[in-house]
Amino acid sequence: MPPRSPAEPRPPRRRDRHGRGMRGPVAPPQVPLAASRADAFADLVQDSVERLERRWPQLAEVDFVILEVPRLTPEDEAFGDGTVPLGGTVPAREGRPARVVVYRRPVEIRTKGRDERAMLVHDVVVEQVAEVLGLTPETVDPRYGDSEE
Repeated sequence: MPPRSPAEPRPPRRRDRHGRGMRGPVAPPQVPLAASRADAFADLVQDSVERLERRWPQLAEVDFVILEVPRLTPEDEAFGDGTVPLGGTVPAREGRPARVVVYRRPVEIRTKGRDERAMLVHDVVVEQVAEVLGLTPETVDPRYGDSEE
């Protein structure tokens, strides 16, 4: 092979220096390992919402939103007592549907595993839906607060 001049671009490498080829992703996209924490959290919220929509069809009119953390100002009542909310609601207004907000990071920090996280997410969603519907959490989901699902 004739030597190439320094101005010529190098041909793309097909293999690394050990002859193994280019590395690919650790896991294919369909494997749960490839899902980010945010995606896994969104799936938990979606599962909880779908479970409640079977009993409360009017929830199809409610927007469910996931935010990383709540935006607290010194005027917020939660700021004064040192607690961070896990969720919140925004009432319906002129052409806008009601909104249920779940805060991902505060929920993740309070849980140790996926099962515990799923239970807390469901409890937070039930509490916020109860506020939107003007009902008690036990009315929205009779299994609310049960430690086993």
